[in-house]
Amino acid sequence: MHVNTQISIRIPAFHGRQLPEEGIIIGYGALINHLELQVPIPEFLSVISDKNKKYDIAGWKVFTPKYKPEESIYKQLVFALKYEGVNLLIFKKLFEKLNKTAVKDLLQIEPTGMYSRKIWFLYEWLMNEKLDIPDLTIKKAVPLIDEKLQFAIEGVSSPRHRIINNLPGTIDYCPLIRKSKKLEHYISEKYSEKKASYLSGLRKDVLQRTSAFLLLKDSKASFTIEGESPKSKRAARWGQAIGQAGTKNLTKDELIRLQQAVIENDRFVDMGFRKKGGFIGEHDRSSGAPLPNHISAKWEDLDQLVSGLLTTNTKLIHSDLDAVLTATITAFGFVFMHPFEDGNGRIHRYLIHHVLAKKRFSQQGLIFPVSASILDHIDDYRKVLEQYSYPLLDFIQWEETKDHNVNVLNDTLDYYRYFDVTKQAEFLYDCVDDTIENIIPKEIIYLTHYDAFKSYLDEEFEMPDTLVALLVRFLEQNNGALSRRAREKEFVSLKDSEVIEIEDTYKSIFNS
Repeated sequence: MHVNTQISIRIPAFHGRQLPEEGIIIGYGALINHLELQVPIPEFLSVISDKNKKYDIAGWKVFTPKYKPEESIYKQLVFALKYEGVNLLIFKKLFEKLNKTAVKDLLQIEPTGMYSRKIWFLYEWLMNEKLDIPDLTIKKAVPLIDEKLQFAIEGVSSPRHRIINNLPGTIDYCPLIRKSKKLEHYISEKYSEKKASYLSGLRKDVLQRTSAFLLLKDSKASFTIEGESPKSKRAARWGQAIGQAGTKNLTKDELIRLQQAVIENDRFVDMGFRKKGGFIGEHDRSSGAPLPNHISAKWEDLDQLVSGLLTTNTKLIHSDLDAVLTATITAFGFVFMHPFEDGNGRIHRYLIHHVLAKKRFSQQGLIFPVSASILDHIDDYRKVLEQYSYPLLDFIQWEETKDHNVNVLNDTLDYYRYFDVTKQAEFLYDCVDDTIENIIPKEIIYLTHYDAFKSYLDEEFEMPDTLVALLVRFLEQNNGALSRRAREKEFVSLKDSEVIEIEDTYKSIFNS
């Protein structure tokens, strides 16, 4: 049981991470080391400092000596729950290490204590197994998730444990998000209301044209992120699919329909949910051996995982959880599972649109062009994907198949349903902020300027729309000046004085 042995450890570095100062690793970090749990190291670890200072610094929560828990699994778990929050993956792997008798012994230390009840509930919930312990009769129930530490939803009471289950998910799929300063700031800004306020004064035709342009812009950006340059027809078709986001409920059939909308030529793609392994990465040039950066969920687990994701998504759509956090939990879980052979990335970003629309974050018929912002921050996007994928590679055992794919050998189900998506939520909110503060306003301003310039051309020259569009494109490409070639060809009928007047008017309007 490892109950009376040393659990916390004094060490200068932990799994390659340098301690901020000399101290003792406690909480989840100590339990991972002590029980050799096969889990990625949490983003934040706790350490007891020899100095009398309590602070947070990148990757560390530093505590003073008075916080040091006793050397027992139970007390380390109590500390972790109190200061680090719930980590479902660590609890699952810990329960797999301990037998039922050991768990019951832990629960007898403080039978009706708040943290004992949380551990008890988590055991029966995660292991889907009831312990031989009678139901509690005490009155007060406590929330499982401490909302000072992590985001939760309105809970459902478990009378047996006197616990309120406020987990933002189900047993088959339940990522968690920490309450970081950045996320709390973004949520307090009420971005949906901010966006609605500056859209409310727009003419309907400007709003419709803005929406149409942003729809195509987002579709093209989503293909570009995947390293593709689609024909306009293909981008428009996917843009049409994005425009329907939020109008249908998510089901497995709907996901398959979306894949069919993404993949134009399916001659070389096995459509539908995978029936073989999958990975993202390269192949060795000489041998063809796979060199994975990310290994997809086992295809045998996909039915359970996708069902869990869809059930959790429905649950969160109808909860009071913030729209962007809900989009993070749904969309990033999908792309980490990678349930299809191809099309996962674009559907992942479609799911962001879908959730924002369902949660009424996107309003007034205006698509939220988040892919455009992701493309502008592509390096950060790759980092948040890798932040999940790279640590996981150490815990996946695989072999190469005859067709140079991967075949996963060990049980990996829990890695794709219990994980932390705080970094991904922060990134997505950064993109939301960028979209609201920059991308949408710039497009609205551009269309307003375009309309003013077109009105001037209509009044002075009665120029047809197609020629106006061509003129604006030429002026944009040449810093507001009409090139000699354009003056000698498409606009040869303009006098020199008229060209000067047009150029001056263009600069006056578009540079205002």
